[in-house]
Amino acid sequence: MAKNPALYVDHILEAILNIEEDLKGYNLEKFRIDRKARQLLERNLEIISEASRKLPKNLKDGYPDIPWKAIAGIGNVLRHDYHKTYPVVLWETAFKDLPPLKAAILRMGRKRGI
Repeated sequence: MAKNPALYVDHILEAILNIEEDLKGYNLEKFRIDRKARQLLERNLEIISEASRKLPKNLKDGYPDIPWKAIAGIGNVLRHDYHKTYPVVLWETAFKDLPPLKAAILRMGRKRGI
């Protein structure tokens, strides 16, 4: 039986909030040399990726501006091509790609009473 989509919306939001908190006070140079910060970001991106895969298609279709396929795909890169993850790409993902996703997730939660 499929779980309630609200659970996955919550997981995505929690992971985004964790990333925001974990990267407070960081700049790219500090992030590059901090292995723990990179691993925290990677783990939360894996959670976002996996939770996004479990959201129903009709729910994601309501947010066509969000690159759902790329979000799901980043988990594969982090798990299987981990040697191809570069700090600058992770950094840009956190600061360029996550804000629109966060806004969509917040709208999704409000719309559905989540």
